[in-house]
Amino acid sequence: MRIALDAMGGDYAPQEIVAGAIQAAKESRLEIVLVGEEQVISRELKKYPSCANISVYHASEVIAMDEEPALALRKKKDASIVVATKLVKDGYADAVVSAGSTGAQMASSLLGLGRIKGILRPAIATVFPTLQGGKLILDVGANADCKPANLVQFARMGAIYAEKVMGIQRPKVGLLNIGSEETKGNELAQETFRLLTGEDLNFIGNIEARYIPYGEADVVVCDGFVGNTILKLAEGLAGALFTLIKQEVEKDFVRKIGGMLVRSAFKDIKKTMDYAEYGGAPLLGIEGVSIICHGSSKARAIKNAIHVAQKCIENQFVSKLREAIAFKTGKEETDE
Repeated sequence: MRIALDAMGGDYAPQEIVAGAIQAAKESRLEIVLVGEEQVISRELKKYPSCANISVYHASEVIAMDEEPALALRKKKDASIVVATKLVKDGYADAVVSAGSTGAQMASSLLGLGRIKGILRPAIATVFPTLQGGKLILDVGANADCKPANLVQFARMGAIYAEKVMGIQRPKVGLLNIGSEETKGNELAQETFRLLTGEDLNFIGNIEARYIPYGEADVVVCDGFVGNTILKLAEGLAGALFTLIKQEVEKDFVRKIGGMLVRSAFKDIKKTMDYAEYGGAPLLGIEGVSIICHGSSKARAIKNAIHVAQKCIENQFVSKLREAIAFKTGKEETDE
């Protein structure tokens, strides 16, 4: 099994990307191909003991986070994310992982690997920490504007991923809405609710955002604008909460003593809420495994993202999705 890792993508590339690759290589027999500027990557690799299952594939260009994806792909044919994706297309690698520009990775995956037949729009699915363990939210950024047919497909893809990769039997699917009643929400939510009730899914109805952290649904479906907003709000709230706790604990000596006594508990909680523990988010609906990482991913997040890719490959997720997704030709299955 071989993973193509974009070594130049992300806020901390290539140092943290290479470090994550080293960690993943030590924990498994995976072959990891670091794609990017060969001299730069080789210089980073010299900081570590030689690792037989890590190699370098040269790519001379990098797509920056602020570049317009489609234009950048046309201009930079030898960009690291483009080359890494092509390695998957050509069968040299089994998956691509990147912490670089999400838009560039999406565009590269769509152009280079293509969509699974019948999929209207791919979706980014991310594991969200809850009191019941990690649950899936999609879409979290690929599609800002959606139609009911898109959300129905997200629900199908999410349910299949939750079952085949996350090991959740008969996953509970919830539609994100402003209330639990089926008449709540805008036209998109109401029509999607109607369509989902006719699907062969374990659809539990609408779910309000406040219940997501309690793990009431295994798969939460929404458009990419809302999903991305929820994800970033949750990250900000978690960071602010731990900052506030630290400030309060350090106010006087007695609180500091108490804080020392519960330090391990806080560490465990922080670990549970840390996106790095869940690695990357798969781009569902394309003909290949493409894992999108947080732009600020460090070594641990990269390592875990590689393991997410490994799970997708081992569980043959793409072929199972291709076989299991219900392709319909009716009105609800058009993107018009």
